[in-house]
Amino acid sequence: MVAMTKKCAAVTETVLAAVYKALNDQHVLLEGTLLKLNRVTPGSDSPKVIAEYTVTAFRWTVPPAVLGIVFLSGEQSEEEATKNLAAMNKLEVLKPWPLAFSFGQALQQSTLKTWGGKKENVAKAQEAFLARCKGNFEATLGKYTGSGAGGLASESLYVKGYKY
Repeated sequence: MVAMTKKCAAVTETVLAAVYKALNDQHVLLEGTLLKLNRVTPGSDSPKVIAEYTVTAFRWTVPPAVLGIVFLSGEQSEEEATKNLAAMNKLEVLKPWPLAFSFGQALQQSTLKTWGGKKENVAKAQEAFLARCKGNFEATLGKYTGSGAGGLASESLYVKGYKY
């Protein structure tokens, strides 16, 4: 698992170095950009995020001028993705850009399932959405420890063989 994580980190670093060289060559104002990117993981069959490898890859390649780095859930459950974001933000290393969510599945999936398109479920869906927002806010501060609630937020968003 460590070898796969190191390989993912190396590939992430190579891609980011090429991206930022190309942006520099084109004189892109980095202060006006957000980076939406993957996390370094040991592979899709074991999606546990390795926070140290992810943040280290960013520290070595992402210029401090970038406004922030944002993530989707990466096919993890909402709960797992939130815990992984918190783990990255807990690291006591210099991170010149904020690490946050890109408001995708990690906020919406359980809310949409709770709502189900039914008017009578609106209040429960709003409650679920507020809980996810609160958890993800806490994760950006590195303070999220988990809701412990399980349920829809703990369901995996991974779909084997899904093609983008």
